Amino acid sequence: MKIELSMTDRAIALELGRRLKAQRLNKNFSQQEIAELTGLSVTAVQSAEKGESKMLTYIKILRVLGSLSALENFLPVVNVSPLQLARLEGKRRQRASGKRKG
Repeated sequence: MKIELSMTDRAIALELGRRLKAQRLNKNFSQQEIAELTGLSVTAVQSAEKGESKMLTYIKILRVLGSLSALENFLPVVNVSPLQLARLEGKRRQRASGKRKG
């Protein structure tokens, strides 16, 4: 299933959990083995596979599965455009200005 903008947050979380489970099974790990290797409980692994977990849990599981690089696509590094760089003159942006009401 492809993640679409029209999906609810819950549906996206469920899809991520399904993908995590499929990856675990493809690498031939049991939930118990993942729990032992990550220091998590089996319940935490099960929750992650149901899309009901914290980001730190996903990171630990992805690390054990050798798939931590998948997070690069999750939130890629945002490069500052040359125009923004010139405007900032060494200052790093700290907050968004928000949408202007017109």
